[in-house]
Amino acid sequence: MSAPGEPRDPRLTFGNVVDVYDEIRPTYPAALFDEFFALLPSEPDVLEVGPGTGQATRDLLARGAVVHAVEISPSMARRLRSNLPSERLTVSVGDFETIDLAAESADAVFSASAYHWISPAAQLDRPASILRPGGVLAVVGLFQVDSPEDRGFYAAAQPIYARYGRADEAPPTEARTDVEPTIAQALIGSDPRFTDVVVHRWDWDQTYTAAEYRKLMLSFSDTNMMAAGDRMGLVDDMEAFIDSRFDGQVTRPLVVALTTARRASADDGTNPRARSVRRRKPPRSVRPA
Repeated sequence: MSAPGEPRDPRLTFGNVVDVYDEIRPTYPAALFDEFFALLPSEPDVLEVGPGTGQATRDLLARGAVVHAVEISPSMARRLRSNLPSERLTVSVGDFETIDLAAESADAVFSASAYHWISPAAQLDRPASILRPGGVLAVVGLFQVDSPEDRGFYAAAQPIYARYGRADEAPPTEARTDVEPTIAQALIGSDPRFTDVVVHRWDWDQTYTAAEYRKLMLSFSDTNMMAAGDRMGLVDDMEAFIDSRFDGQVTRPLVVALTTARRASADDGTNPRARSVRRRKPPRSVRPA
């Protein structure tokens, strides 16, 4: 739970930790942007949902996109503008589900590690309205997986989570090859508005010192929804645990998945390709920059 006076909406807690979030949250593979931009015209109009402080926005701009970023946190939006001053970046503060956005105004709707905050209906309804015919919906997700690269850390850390009422933080059980984004399953259901669904995946493990992992935990919404005393006790104990039991360093095994789909044109709204998903598995050699 949050302390008195703190925001109750988990999405707004990120605004309390802008500096930590900006420092510690990971970026994304260059190959991901290669795949995304291969689907777009030059200098595309991209509507970015939940940009944070610009972890993906920087790459969108670097590849020539004109970006309209919709960020719900005013303080995160301020940092984004400060980080990436550009005439090709417009930042709006608001909720993607309700903010006024012109119909058929974007070549792509893009979201990295934020689309899970959007309601299931709006995840499809909003891009179906905003995208031009043939435009691309691109959703990036980071998935923590069960892997020996963590050296047993997540299982060993469970008593610490339980001590602070976080017994729900069970170790991941999904293998790397089993990652299936929920947005992909929604897109290949019965919605005729989207076609050409493709899922790309890359290994994207991140290694942290004990102090860095503490910062990572402080960047999570569920940690920031805790009472202040419990929150600081949890991260203090976890940092000490990593230092004493894991030689001061842990690896978080991650798979990053890019799900793309095209908004169907009026003449292909029932295209049977919308009923299936193609999964591309690039070599597992991509590593963090």
